[in-house]
Amino acid sequence: MAIIKPFKALRPRPDLADKVAALPYDVMNSEEAKIMVQGNDYSFLRIDRGEINFAEMPDPHEPMVYAKAREILDRMVQEGHLIQDKEDCLYIYRQIMDGRAQTGLVACASVDDYNNNVIKKHEFTRPDKEQDRIDHIKALHAQTGPIFQTYRDQAEVTRVINEWIDDHKPVYEFSAHNVDHICWVIDCPTTVQKLVDLFAAIDYLYIADGHHRSAAACRVGMEMRQENPDPKAEFNYFLSVIFPASDLKIWPYNRVVVDLNNYSEAEFLQKVEESFVVERAPSSPFEPTERQSYGMYLGDTWYKLTPKPGLVDTEDIIKDLDVAVLQDHLLEPILNIQDPRRDSRIDFVGGIRGVGELERRVKEGMQVAFSMYPTSIDEIFDVADSNQVMPPKSTWFEPKLLSGLFIHKLS
Repeated sequence: MAIIKPFKALRPRPDLADKVAALPYDVMNSEEAKIMVQGNDYSFLRIDRGEINFAEMPDPHEPMVYAKAREILDRMVQEGHLIQDKEDCLYIYRQIMDGRAQTGLVACASVDDYNNNVIKKHEFTRPDKEQDRIDHIKALHAQTGPIFQTYRDQAEVTRVINEWIDDHKPVYEFSAHNVDHICWVIDCPTTVQKLVDLFAAIDYLYIADGHHRSAAACRVGMEMRQENPDPKAEFNYFLSVIFPASDLKIWPYNRVVVDLNNYSEAEFLQKVEESFVVERAPSSPFEPTERQSYGMYLGDTWYKLTPKPGLVDTEDIIKDLDVAVLQDHLLEPILNIQDPRRDSRIDFVGGIRGVGELERRVKEGMQVAFSMYPTSIDEIFDVADSNQVMPPKSTWFEPKLLSGLFIHKLS
């Protein structure tokens, strides 16, 4: 039984939505963010990445950075750039990219559901990244980055949402970053309650993207609960956009490695051939079209790798994942990449950049690149349902949810 809650969103004035909305804070570094906001005083990156407001950028984790973010948020409210709905509402957020639409319900999810594993996870989190968002939430007394969640399709939920879309005009409609963004406000109490009741019949929600943000929101909520045990308080809930699984597209998360662990190209190929069938790829560049098939770009040549019979433990849902097979049988034993989460010799390239980006990276200094077949939503469900976690950098969701369109205040 999944709990969702309507809320009074703090959101941009309609004529400013396209200027306020910004890519998530964690898809760029500070320097890139500072360039992105040039000429745009409304960009939500000025709040999500407070360090970019200083002439000499400080450490992003200094208290004055979070204080600056709060100062800008307060000013945007005072000047009417951000407005707050007077009644609790749900919201619809539709994104269209390359002709494909994904339509999510914007709501608050339950901290208790997160703690009780009604909201399921598939990634580990890092304490430093959690702490950054904890400090950000506390400084703003608000959650600004929506959690990207999904669920197994429920036809009646889809029907109610589509019916609202057909009968009402959107409050926001603009294009940014090659994606159309369209939002509606569900302000009818009857429709709101209908959706709340429908979600109560859904067994589980799943975090697709935003594990650090959700963990941070829940830790803040539990701390605040110690001072105020009111179960209806806003800090017991966290900002989410929840999509049916069939709407989502998962892109591959490709790999590039800086060296061959002191092997020559010939020696490296020989080592790879011990575990994989290695053949010239049928196309250049090569993008796998099925599970447990890998592209490898080495020495200006694309190869296709296929695990040899018996190599993969198909009875283990983690070891059977494509990313795990590559890690366990090539990256770790041959290239000595023990911890891909922290090893500086490996980098990860979101599939939306295309396999041509892998060629570019190798030509500019990396030694070898691997193109992957994307993880499936069913694999995510299976791993989360078994209370396990995926290897690092297993999934890349696109398009990204923009920040700043909906803000959840904690009081």
